[in-house]
Amino acid sequence: MTEAFELFSSLSTSSEPITDLRRQPIGVFDSGVGGLTVLRELYRQLPQESLLYLADTARLPYGTKSPEEIIQFSREILTWMVQQQVKMVVFACNTSSAIALDVVRSEFEVPVLGLILPAVKAALREGKRIGTIATIPTAQSHAYRQAAAEMDPTARLWEVGCPEFVPIVEGDRIDAPETVEIARSYLNPLLDRQIDTLIYGCTHYPHLASVIEPLLPPGVRCIDPAVHVVEAAAKELGILNLRNSYPPLPTRFCVTGDRHAFEERAARWLGCQPQVERVVLPEFDRTPA
Repeated sequence: MTEAFELFSSLSTSSEPITDLRRQPIGVFDSGVGGLTVLRELYRQLPQESLLYLADTARLPYGTKSPEEIIQFSREILTWMVQQQVKMVVFACNTSSAIALDVVRSEFEVPVLGLILPAVKAALREGKRIGTIATIPTAQSHAYRQAAAEMDPTARLWEVGCPEFVPIVEGDRIDAPETVEIARSYLNPLLDRQIDTLIYGCTHYPHLASVIEPLLPPGVRCIDPAVHVVEAAAKELGILNLRNSYPPLPTRFCVTGDRHAFEERAARWLGCQPQVERVVLPEFDRTPA
C-alpha cells in the first residue's frame, strides 16, 4: 500500500457544512493526471488540508492549444473553483503557469500559486546549467529562462519542448519500447549543453522518471516542481492564517471529460480507485457591459 493511498483513504468522511475559511479546500487543477504529482505532495506535506482536484480532460492536452485558449481555460477553471469555495488554487499545470498565471492572478481574489518560480528557485540551489523539459507552449514562452535570468544572471537555462510526453502518460504508454527513444531525442540537446540540473517542466513528466533518469549522466539532479510549489503553498497558508486544524474532508475529484477514463488512469498513480464526478465549467465573458 502506497503512502498516497494511506493518506487518501484516511481522510475524514464528515459532511458538516464548511463555515470556517480555514476548513475550505485547496483547489488543484491540470489538464489530466499530471497534476496528481502535486496532489501526492499535498497529501505528504499538508495531510490536514481538504483538496479539490479538477482535470480538464475534455480539452487535453494543453500543449497543443494557443496562449489565448489557455488563458480562457484558466479563467473558466478559476471561476468554477471560486464557486466551489476554495481558499487557494494551485496551478498544477506548467503550461497554464507559464502562459496564464500572470494574466489571470489579479482578476481573482483567491490566492493563486504556480509551478515555475518555486521550481527555478530549487534548481538554482542545485546548479548553474539547467535544462527544462516542457510542453511546446511552455518552452516557447521562455518562462523558466526568464525566471532564472531574474534570479541569477550567471546561470544558464535551456528549454526543450516535448510534445509526445503528455500523450504517452495519458495513454498509459510509459513502458512502450519507443518511449525510451523518444525521451532520448528530447534529452540529447540538453545533454550536449552539459546540464547539471533538469527541471520537469510539466507535472506529467515525473511519471516518466523511470524512463528519463537512467538516460541522464551521474550527478545530474532532477527537480520536481510539485515538491516546491507545495512548500510555497504551506508558507502562504501560514502567512494568511489559513491552515486547517480540523479533520480534512474527503478529496473531491472532478473532470470535464470522461470520468471513467480518468478513474482508470488515476488509480495507477493514487494506489486506489477515486470516485470522480463530471462537471461543466462556466463560460468566462470579459466583454464590457
